[in-house]
Amino acid sequence: MEAAVSFMDSPFLWFLSNMVYSLGNIVSAVSQWNLWLDWLTWEKTTEDKQSLMRFIYYGASTELFFAFFTLLLIYTALAMWYRPMMWRTVIALESFANGLGRFFAWSGLIMVLIQIVIIFSQRVFAVSEISIGLGITFSFDVSWWAESLKFYNAMIIALCVTYTFVQGGHVRVDLIYANVSFKTKRLIDMFGALFFMLPSGILIWMYSWFFFWRHMVVPKPSASDTVERLVMKARALRWNVETIGFSPNGFNAYFLFKVLILAYTALIIIHAVAFFYRSFLEWREGAAVEGYGLDLDPRNTEDAAIENQKLGTQ
Repeated sequence: MEAAVSFMDSPFLWFLSNMVYSLGNIVSAVSQWNLWLDWLTWEKTTEDKQSLMRFIYYGASTELFFAFFTLLLIYTALAMWYRPMMWRTVIALESFANGLGRFFAWSGLIMVLIQIVIIFSQRVFAVSEISIGLGITFSFDVSWWAESLKFYNAMIIALCVTYTFVQGGHVRVDLIYANVSFKTKRLIDMFGALFFMLPSGILIWMYSWFFFWRHMVVPKPSASDTVERLVMKARALRWNVETIGFSPNGFNAYFLFKVLILAYTALIIIHAVAFFYRSFLEWREGAAVEGYGLDLDPRNTEDAAIENQKLGTQ
């Protein structure tokens, strides 16, 4: 009897039961979407407030984790059985990372232009306010524009992270990787995606989700609250969007930095899947498919060719 109880309380059984229940949770969430998405048509009703609290709870819940985990497991099993589907998934996810990164990389140019305007406005024209726009003009204090540079810098970091990864631009400390065989490298990559990228992305998401909402609404939601408790709190719910800057006339949309944290984390999770898929496919099909469908920038393509040439001469 004691053995049976310990088995029922085992982590493995808990994990397996949550996977089974997740299928029902997915059906329930889709069929009763209004319970957690009614707040999108915000009318300050009790139903809107309760649905927002449900959305906040389920956004970083055990139920959401197991729903995505189960769907991903099923999809991965199908993709391993039919590898062309896995290749299409890899190329699509990497294309998304490249497109997003190449677009938001222009934030660097915007930063330079804004800084030039700020210098000329202060040093040459001695104005305290800058207006930009055609027809509809946006006017803010110079300090607002100066502090907004942090946001553009944050966009480059958060939204170009997977683009840089695809392009091989991240700094790496290599002690073993370069000296092992091709298939061993792919095994190391798969291990890193499953046990480092994916878990760290999920962990950061769980913390940053509630960190974001604690700066958006009151009463402040807590990660330890149950869905029932959050629904009860909904009676006093109101928006309290963070707009505090570092100076009286400074940048007043600091909640956007919390949005970028979530976007950054979501991109890491998504690309961990893509990286695992590519590593598996290259491990399974051999060195002949290395870099298949990979859209590298011209400079990175030249660097890769030089590196391959050096390896060939050694």
